[in-house]
Amino acid sequence: MAAMLKEWSSVVSALESGEQSVLLRKGGILETASGFRVEARRFWLYPTWEHQAPDNVREEFRQHLERGRPPRGTNTITSYAEVVGEADVESADAVRRLEPLHIWSREYVEARRGWEPQRPLKAVLLRVFRTPPASIPVLAEYSGCKSWLEMDGDADGGRPVLDDTRAADIREQFRSITS
Repeated sequence: MAAMLKEWSSVVSALESGEQSVLLRKGGILETASGFRVEARRFWLYPTWEHQAPDNVREEFRQHLERGRPPRGTNTITSYAEVVGEADVESADAVRRLEPLHIWSREYVEARRGWEPQRPLKAVLLRVFRTPPASIPVLAEYSGCKSWLEMDGDADGGRPVLDDTRAADIREQFRSITS
């Protein structure tokens, strides 16, 4: 079994294009009181359409909202990610300095920071790999406000979205902001 992370389809699209490298997560309603936890170091990206809205994405990235939905009862997996860094981010300055690494609007990120204030905002730096599209059935256990799912098939064999030099530059930028 391999892990899958549920994420907005627009974010998956931005990750696959190289326009996003960092996820900012608090965790789903059904998750532990401590908030989002990285449960796998390598995982499939499972696109979702719930909760995303144009106002939550900066205007220059709204084309990622146009990612089409697969036929009812299926989903299409086109990438996986490896975690290359993670940190709890508490200062507003650090959150603002992470803006070049994600597509969310400042208002949306601030609203997320304010939700469940006892939970930390987790910044997760990813290295993303494109794979041939794979259609999978949507199972009942995939529904609900939870971040992590499981599916058959290992996450491997993909082509990196960013070359090694660009990935190393982003890793250093992330470390300088979150250290």
